Amino acid sequence: MPDDTVLAKRLLVVDGNARSRTWAIGPHDEERIRNAAPAGWRIHFVKALTSSDGDGPPVPNDEVMTATSDAEVYFGFGIPRALFLAARRLRWVHSAAAGVGSALYPEMVNSPVILTNSAGVHAIPIAEYVVAGVLYFVRGLDIAVEQQRRREWNKTPFVRDDSPLREVSACRVLVVGTGGIGREVAKRFTALGASCVGIRRRPELGAPPEFERVVGQHEIDAELPQSNIIVITAPLTSETQGLLDAARLDRLPPDSILANVARGALVDEGALIERLRSRRIRGAVLDVFETEPLPQESPMWGLSSVLVSPHVSPVSPGRFWPRQLDLFLENWRRYVAGEPLLNVVDKQAGY
Repeated sequence: MPDDTVLAKRLLVVDGNARSRTWAIGPHDEERIRNAAPAGWRIHFVKALTSSDGDGPPVPNDEVMTATSDAEVYFGFGIPRALFLAARRLRWVHSAAAGVGSALYPEMVNSPVILTNSAGVHAIPIAEYVVAGVLYFVRGLDIAVEQQRRREWNKTPFVRDDSPLREVSACRVLVVGTGGIGREVAKRFTALGASCVGIRRRPELGAPPEFERVVGQHEIDAELPQSNIIVITAPLTSETQGLLDAARLDRLPPDSILANVARGALVDEGALIERLRSRRIRGAVLDVFETEPLPQESPMWGLSSVLVSPHVSPVSPGRFWPRQLDLFLENWRRYVAGEPLLNVVDKQAGY
């Protein structure tokens, strides 16, 4: 017969056994959570495999459905709607993903359940990915790769009058989204001598120190023609979907480089492909796409002016869970103490 004192304890369910070992919670991480548990709490670590792709699994497994029926707090990669509806005692959900689009179903949005995300946890590896991808085009490495495939030694494309090579310090960087990722991107480009301007939803909050200045989203049309490098780090919401449409892509200068590490739906892919084919845009660094996996028939695969990667910009082996737990354990402490939590999602705004 179960011990009533055990059943009476508040329950945290940790659903972190990701199929990809890079993202899977390990024994040391579980021990760290156990050691930090406040008095009166018990923890269930879900052993069934889950998905860490995107915003998390669309369908919950049987173990997590059973375990979460009495949970007060759920910690996983997003939270499927079916799981949320079955977990009637939930008061707080923490997502190990930064994006929370799949968790913003009406029942979640209209509930008093607190939703926190992991914005900023992936900021450093993603920012380094962006810098690496942009430098690939700024320094003409795309040309070098093509010549290497042909076993061709040819300096002409690099030294001609219209050479695409530049120094980063000669570039103006527009970062769409000034959250944790955007700030780390701007920090690195600023260190390389570039001028960085940010686009944020609430420009009245001022410019984070990594930016020369920030403007509102309504001013993006004026900023695009002046920008050599455009980095998309904003969340996908009803306001940002299709943000870079054909008309805005046409405002970019022909030497511009676009990097998208947010969500594919922020950019009109068809329009981008047309402009890359006609060389109206220098290059694109894309880690996210409208459809993932990127279909084999997509023209993106065959464009030398596109650097394609399979949504791996956040990967940083051995660094994810320590950073993740720094955030979660501080929030757990705050939650128990009745203090404001970090990374609370504005469920109406979508991030």
